[in-house]
Amino acid sequence: MAPPSSIFARVVRRLEAEGRWKAWLSGVVGLLLALLAFKAFHGLWQEIDYNDVLTAMRAVSPLHMLLALLATLVSYVALTGYDQSAMRYVGARVPYRVVAQTSFVAYAVANTIGLGVFTGGAIRMRMYGEAGVRPGQITRAIAFNALAFGLGIAVVGAAGLLRDAPVLADMTHLPAWGLRAIGVAVLAATVALLFACRDNRQRRIFGRFVARLPPASLAMRQLVLSVVDISASAAVLWWMLPDGSIGFASFLGFYAAAVLLGVISHLPGGLGVFEAVMLVSLKGHVPAETLAGALVLYRIIYYLVPLMLALGLLVGHEVNSKRASSVTSRAISGLAPLLLSAYTLVVGVVLLVSGATPAAREAAPLLSTYVPLPLVEAAHFLSSITGLALLFVARAMLLRLDAARWAGMLLAVIGLLLALPKGGAVWEVVLTVSLFLALLVSRGQFVRRASLLEVPFSGGWLLAMGAICAALVVLVLFAYQDVDYAQQLWWQFEIDADAPRSLRAQVGVAILALALAVRHLLRTSDLRGALPTAAEIHQAATIVGEQAHADARLALTGDKYLLFAESRRAFVMYGRHGRSWIGLFDPVGPQSERAELVWQFIAAARNAGCRASFYQVRPDGLSLYLDAGLRLYKLGEYAHVRLADFSLQGKRSSNLRQSMNRAEREGLRFEIVPPEGVPGVLEELRAVSNDWLARHRTAEKRFSVGAFIDDYILCQPVALVRRDDRVVAFATLLTTGLRDEASVDLMRHQHDIPNGTMDFLFAQLILHFREAGYARFGLGMAPLSGMADNPLAPYWHRVGRILFANGENFYNFRGLRAFKEKFDPVWEARYLAAPGGLVPIRTLLDIAALISGGYRGVLLK
Repeated sequence: MAPPSSIFARVVRRLEAEGRWKAWLSGVVGLLLALLAFKAFHGLWQEIDYNDVLTAMRAVSPLHMLLALLATLVSYVALTGYDQSAMRYVGARVPYRVVAQTSFVAYAVANTIGLGVFTGGAIRMRMYGEAGVRPGQITRAIAFNALAFGLGIAVVGAAGLLRDAPVLADMTHLPAWGLRAIGVAVLAATVALLFACRDNRQRRIFGRFVARLPPASLAMRQLVLSVVDISASAAVLWWMLPDGSIGFASFLGFYAAAVLLGVISHLPGGLGVFEAVMLVSLKGHVPAETLAGALVLYRIIYYLVPLMLALGLLVGHEVNSKRASSVTSRAISGLAPLLLSAYTLVVGVVLLVSGATPAAREAAPLLSTYVPLPLVEAAHFLSSITGLALLFVARAMLLRLDAARWAGMLLAVIGLLLALPKGGAVWEVVLTVSLFLALLVSRGQFVRRASLLEVPFSGGWLLAMGAICAALVVLVLFAYQDVDYAQQLWWQFEIDADAPRSLRAQVGVAILALALAVRHLLRTSDLRGALPTAAEIHQAATIVGEQAHADARLALTGDKYLLFAESRRAFVMYGRHGRSWIGLFDPVGPQSERAELVWQFIAAARNAGCRASFYQVRPDGLSLYLDAGLRLYKLGEYAHVRLADFSLQGKRSSNLRQSMNRAEREGLRFEIVPPEGVPGVLEELRAVSNDWLARHRTAEKRFSVGAFIDDYILCQPVALVRRDDRVVAFATLLTTGLRDEASVDLMRHQHDIPNGTMDFLFAQLILHFREAGYARFGLGMAPLSGMADNPLAPYWHRVGRILFANGENFYNFRGLRAFKEKFDPVWEARYLAAPGGLVPIRTLLDIAALISGGYRGVLLK
């Protein structure tokens, strides 16, 4: 039999290898597509004149703009159908009003800033979670949506291959018959999938995976919705083109291919890749400058307008928050930082783009007549700096900093005032005013008091800011490609000297961005910290006694660090190993203190150059971690007995009655020793504990379980099982002053106890606490229990189910759950809240090390 450590190590190595392989492949594909897009655009931009692009945008008729807006509405209505179908598939009952608002906000944000699984997924977790949908169901619904979109884009793309194979053959240098064969294969596979859904049964796929397919009616409905969504979103761009330039059916195939490549690139909205594919595909049908103008308008109508409407929805809920307390109102209000962060990012980019492009030609006479040249120069330069500042403030908004809200409002006002001397840019006025108003009414969502200078910026965020600055340089080169560069450009100050102004603004932006990045990289980390003092443990004990969860008493072991709230009314207990800071359970203390403590803990870990996570958090607090940018990974289920409903009578309790009767025949006696009586039996307990440890050839565990530490044992009651006046088993008890929950912690027994002794001990404890007036009795965790059994379940769940079903040779997963099932408990999920990627695997390894006293302890049991 392989030792547990070697089996676990092999599983971890496989997961890490597969995760790295997928991450590297995804990154390489995205980078390759981005480079190809740049190459394609670089070859085309010399054929495009910036002023011609503006002329083409102005040439679009109001009627076509209205039709494009209607097509956007149709697309987003179809997207709500995605979520409604997904809810039906996972068996969740959610009102359509909630589904529609959730879907609209999620797609509006995810389409604009990308990272759909993380942004749209976090929004769905928050809003559907408020509506009572379980996290596992939401995860499966997100996967269902992704597969449905993939199916729809594949069908539309296949139809495009069949229709336009000769044209695509010239572009791809592939034979037309081969492209038609691919289209036929995709359509045939779709028909086969719909046929397989005919009886809504589980089917084995590739001989390995068992999938519960949706009913045929639901699958067909979803396919129709996908085709409607893609066709409507394509119509938004098509209406921006001149009449008669290309037929819609042909255009739809090119559009589907561009969207698919944009999704694969992992860039926000496929930005750059989508445009390059469309420019190359339609080169022979539409003039390049006309198509470029249409693409800009498409981005505004299909991406920016819905984001502004989502922001308006947020403002409406915030204004009516005192009168509306519905699930949707609470959920949308809770999403304010994410929505406002996305919108602030967009406003910042718009200001930067404005600084990199020429002012409108019709504005030059007005500027020269009414605005002094120094003010024009200053406005252009400072507006770009304001845009960059908004990018960094957007990050702070995610952290719910009150200072970020005030800074955003101030920068919005500055951007508004600077828009007038720049030529009265209408879009800048609309965006900055709406940002200011949204921040003004969202005061209650930004409750953290911290300095903007202390905001941690991740490497990904800094890289994104660098990419934006690089894109601005490319935009400047494109907008002024007809301007000959010369040293005197830097010192040219004239009303119509747009190129020098843009160059100076971009240099200022680059210098400021570099300074902010260097300051972040050179920040010193505070790695100091000590285990709690006796006074701090005493203070923690007071807090523990005033809340409901018994397992919070593990803070009193003295082996965990304590991070107190500023009010000293709540705390996080946590362990540190390697670069992991791991909070144990949810923050302990009043509900009003917990959100700030989560942020405080994450910030402290980041300031120390470490990663923060929370271990064994409960379902009722999941929004705290989602709001903080963490992801959720199910660990298993926790069992507790509702004491008012417990009884030894009836058929279900027959085995427990037999254990009780057997215990009485064996002469076993149950006894509760209060804390003041524990010193008198401490040595007997130590003898039992030492015998148990020696027999199991293991050392004391810590962190998430109690250890035999004298001071810790002496501060809590102990349950004893005696036989002929000799202690043969004991359990230390966890309770709080509220008498809401009781639980066991340390359990040890002699090697020669009669069968059924532990059943006898637990049954007596449950009866004792029922008589004492407690509400529930905790039986502890069943690791990897309750993982989703669904082909759309995350990889994490699938691996967990495999380990639960086949891991008996190194951990008694099923046996532990079966023991707890004897007491007819209620099961409640427990989660790991951690950053994404490979961090959860590293975190679990560090948790194992904390529990076992290091990696050596993990290997040696």
